[in-house]
Amino acid sequence: MAVWAQHELLVSAAASLANAFREAGKQFEAANPGVRVIFNFGASGALIQQIDKGAPVDVFASADQKTMDQAKEKDLILAESRKEFVSNGLVLIVPKGSRQELKGVKNLVDPKIARIAMGNPETVPAGRYAREVLTNVGLWEALKSKYVYAENVRQALDYVGRGEVDAGFVFATDAVAAKGKVQVAAVAEGHQPIRYPVAAVAGTKRKELSQKFIDFLLGGEGQAVLSRYGFGKP
Repeated sequence: MAVWAQHELLVSAAASLANAFREAGKQFEAANPGVRVIFNFGASGALIQQIDKGAPVDVFASADQKTMDQAKEKDLILAESRKEFVSNGLVLIVPKGSRQELKGVKNLVDPKIARIAMGNPETVPAGRYAREVLTNVGLWEALKSKYVYAENVRQALDYVGRGEVDAGFVFATDAVAAKGKVQVAAVAEGHQPIRYPVAAVAGTKRKELSQKFIDFLLGGEGQAVLSRYGFGKP
């Protein structure tokens, strides 16, 4: 077993990965003595802006392909290290115990549904997928007055969990993480496949360790952790 002399690995990852990555990080540290994994979670779009401004990040994991494509276009990642490592789904949720009769996204036109939470589509992948779903059923513009934008998907989840909104769009894994506070009203369909890519950041000074972490996520142990938190195979 290789021993790393007090190496810190900074990983910026989509907010929806928080619970799973914290556990995966502990396992990675245990398998690599001397390594400390430091996580920075947030909206994928906001994270890539931080990297573009010089944040000392080693590994970036996005909740969508578009954000990683933007990172590639700006030469912010090592393209050869880019891999898809998990998949997810999008769901429409309501507060636990809600009496709203939501059987699908088309029911969001109901006047009783006054506030709908979602991540800001400009920076939050889950919000972008929600916009795609609503656009495809012809409701995006019609429902705009009801939208409550969140800085990341976990904030949208919190809005619903606290009952501050009537419904919201989050990833399926987020709904599982907060099953005591929210319930799934419907699976949101009509969006591109949700697959998460990960890559080493171009400016990393820990290229070997970054690749080792990516390989861990793709390997048996990493995939087992991610599966426990509801993520699917890439």
